[in-house]
Amino acid sequence: MRYIKLYILEILSNYSWYYFAMSVYESRSEERQTGGEQERYLQANNEEFNSMLGYPNNTIKTSKYNIFNFLPLNLFEQFQRLANAYFLVLLILQLIPQISSLAWYTTVIPLIVVLSITAAKDAIDDLKRHQNDNQVNNRSVLVLMNGRMEKKKWMNIQVGDIIKLENNQPVTADILLLSSSEPYSMTYIETAELDGETNLKVKQAIQVTSEMENDLNQLSAFNGEVRCDAPNNKLGRFTGVLTYKGKNYLLDLDKLLLRGCTIRNTDWCYGLVIYTGPDTKLMQNSGKSSFKRTHIDHLMNVLVLWIFLFLGCMCFILAIGHGIWESRRGYYFQDVLPWKDYVSSSFVSAILIFWSYFIILNTMVPISLYVSVEIIRLGNSFYINCDQKMFYAPKNTPAQACTTTLNEELGQVKYVFSDKTGTLTRNIMVFNKCSIHGTLYGAVYDRFGHRVEISEKTEKVSFSYNELADPKFSFYDKTLVDAVKRGDPWVHLFFRSLALCHTVMAEEKVEGELVYQAQSPDEGALVTAARNFGFVLRSRSPETITVVEMGKTIIYHLLAILDFSNVRKRMSVIVKTPEDRIMLFCKGADTILCQLLLPSCTPLKDVTMEHLDEFASEGLRTLMVAYRELDKSFFRAWFRKHSEICFSLEDRESKISSIYEEVEKDLMLLGATAIEDKLQDEVPQTIKTLNKAKIKIWVLTGDKQETAVNIAYASNLFEGDMDGLLFVEGKDDETVEKELRSALYRMKPESLLDSDPINSYLATKPKMPFRIPEEEPSGNYGLVIHGYSLACALEGNLELELLRAACMCKGVICCRMTPLQKAQVVELVKKYKKVVTLAIGDGANDVSMIKAAHIGVGISGQEGMQAVLNSDFTFCQFHYLQRLLLVHGRWSYNRMCKFLSYFFYKNFAFTLLHFWYSFYNGFSAQVGGQVVFPTLVNWVCSVIPTSASSDIFSSRDQMSDMLPSICKAPHPCPSHLRTLHLTLDF
Repeated sequence: MRYIKLYILEILSNYSWYYFAMSVYESRSEERQTGGEQERYLQANNEEFNSMLGYPNNTIKTSKYNIFNFLPLNLFEQFQRLANAYFLVLLILQLIPQISSLAWYTTVIPLIVVLSITAAKDAIDDLKRHQNDNQVNNRSVLVLMNGRMEKKKWMNIQVGDIIKLENNQPVTADILLLSSSEPYSMTYIETAELDGETNLKVKQAIQVTSEMENDLNQLSAFNGEVRCDAPNNKLGRFTGVLTYKGKNYLLDLDKLLLRGCTIRNTDWCYGLVIYTGPDTKLMQNSGKSSFKRTHIDHLMNVLVLWIFLFLGCMCFILAIGHGIWESRRGYYFQDVLPWKDYVSSSFVSAILIFWSYFIILNTMVPISLYVSVEIIRLGNSFYINCDQKMFYAPKNTPAQACTTTLNEELGQVKYVFSDKTGTLTRNIMVFNKCSIHGTLYGAVYDRFGHRVEISEKTEKVSFSYNELADPKFSFYDKTLVDAVKRGDPWVHLFFRSLALCHTVMAEEKVEGELVYQAQSPDEGALVTAARNFGFVLRSRSPETITVVEMGKTIIYHLLAILDFSNVRKRMSVIVKTPEDRIMLFCKGADTILCQLLLPSCTPLKDVTMEHLDEFASEGLRTLMVAYRELDKSFFRAWFRKHSEICFSLEDRESKISSIYEEVEKDLMLLGATAIEDKLQDEVPQTIKTLNKAKIKIWVLTGDKQETAVNIAYASNLFEGDMDGLLFVEGKDDETVEKELRSALYRMKPESLLDSDPINSYLATKPKMPFRIPEEEPSGNYGLVIHGYSLACALEGNLELELLRAACMCKGVICCRMTPLQKAQVVELVKKYKKVVTLAIGDGANDVSMIKAAHIGVGISGQEGMQAVLNSDFTFCQFHYLQRLLLVHGRWSYNRMCKFLSYFFYKNFAFTLLHFWYSFYNGFSAQVGGQVVFPTLVNWVCSVIPTSASSDIFSSRDQMSDMLPSICKAPHPCPSHLRTLHLTLDF
């Protein structure tokens, strides 16, 4: 049992009791100092008490409108378009009879049509969100009520309820794990929708609640009280205290199941609801929906504003002309054209004429502009939806434009922010090559000794000698199989270490059909490789590991697991063999394991490092494998010290690391592995093409650093001939600032001088918003930054240094990021670069990033539909992004620019004709006066006697005598009379 305790402590606990206590203390201290965040308090099975605290129910809402606020909110958004606001003002002016010369319905009908079409489109989009919300909120879950389990809708779950989750069921809310069907109340979860990782993670309930198991009587009587953090968006943080039967139990993240996870390999588990609905960490990281407008929309608003000013100037000039004409000419026509009662002078008449012309010349900014734009956008969206080159046949899924307002924006994208797992990669790890005791395996040679490229025609190795082999596994080097068959001791020891050094769980639902559940896809690939070569992991328990070695079943006693961490970059297991030998097997990064080898391994290490360099040049993920046989007395003494440290509270973390180092030394090198992380089709070519188009690509991932860097090389984001990789890995402000400044100095030394233009600007106007210009580095670099360092940079006033360093790099990798940090990086670029950004992802952890970017693209992958539902464009493969941007985006942008250029030219030409003609009709601002000049001359000639000559109008009196006869014309009007007067005057 002591070994079991050690196993549970090591594999299932990522945080020590000491750090739990310190976290709780520091959290409470911060609350007292800032007076901000309040702690959450709840009681299990006490609905009445918890409801008094006002916690929200479990309803989620991703939609933007409801039946009550749709009309006002949608109209408010639409009237942010300046032209719509202009026509509203125009409509109000047309309702004033003193200045209106057009009927009010000539404006209100087109305006209503435009607003209705846009509102209908927005309503349809939001209706889809409502349907998705309803589908999620109406899912059912078992809730403990009055001593029995009853079905309840998700939206009715309350804080303090105890719910039951079953295998393959999504987690309803953020819950505290109480018990499960597995030994020691372990529960396996998949967190793909939270961090994009499809590998399994393990959680374990505290002992006091795990003893209740599935006893409904004990669970109903459970009245524990929980004090914990207030709702926050930090996925890696949870501290709390459970008070039960007068004792306190510290809680940490390993006891919490988050909404968005899925239960795997666990028949059932019970949990106490801690956070619900909008308070869950998933929703806290989801971001807010915003009304996305294109740069063309902003440009049209600016153009419309200038046109308004130009229109005002035109109306002002015409009003002045009217005032002059009325005072000098119109005054003498009052017998025929009397002034209205409300016109007391030519000045008042000019003011009224100003607004009349404002109405008549409205064709300068016609309401059809936005209708025409929307029709063009709709057509461009139709082209995207019908593009056969973006149709994914395996899933029978076409590309889809979920919005019609952002098509031309695709042609202006400068920054692409991409998820890694499931977006660039398929998240499928394949054992590709290995090096065992100085011999390279995995390459294929012809009969002349020349290396052959592996293709579909290459003959695969047969594993017929192994009944438990995975039929999906492919390998092409027969020499490795021959070495296994002839019993090469180094090869056998190598694969034995792969079959033992891991945390993979084996499941055999059907006899002979093994299914491996791994916390890391790397581990799954290595264990599958060992399985095919004859070392089959059959089952495991907290005490033993059962392996079938070349057809013979062998049981190893598991003594300890020295777990992997980002600092250690390695993991080890200590097992007892049937021969009563104690063996330590270790695998990890070559930079670490090389320092732990015996000096006698130096020649073998040099050969293996050459093989590792070859693997890395091919973009493969590498690990070194080593072993050590332990003396029994040494192990007993080491284990005794280790047990004491595990139960200590003072400085436990550093002591654990030290005790691990005592046993992980003097290792014997076995070899190295090379794993290929399968990229999606044409990803390297796509990234290379986008780089040629001056589009920068940043990869924002929750995965570990080594994995992300390997993928960056494999996908052409990083290149082997780069001048260097810059790493920012500090965990405090001072270290991060030092690393960023070092990176800036290496790329552009003058960027740190006070004479630098950006530094000079910041020194004079530190709080003024500005745009960071493009800077050219002195070389070709890549940047790798950790999530901890990113948090320090964003919160420690180092964001400008971070942005300048990142923007000078060819490619950027941000690893171990939370969903909220992804959105913060996008917002940072939008704030200071003023360029069009695009975010692409496939999981719920990418939703906040997708919402934050100007354009969001969702990939229909294996991580649910959250990204797709919150995206502007969707398709199935990353390489379709190239066609979306460089074909559809470019064409849409060109079409829109040409249309706007023609449209404004046409309207200016049409309206300026009216403006010029006003000089010939006495600035009357009457609809009847807006006729073609030759037609007016013909009419004048028809009402004037042919015998009349110009001298009969030589005096004003004679002209006045003639006017009454003219007024008897079939259709005389004031503007005709004014035009006649000016004509005769000429």
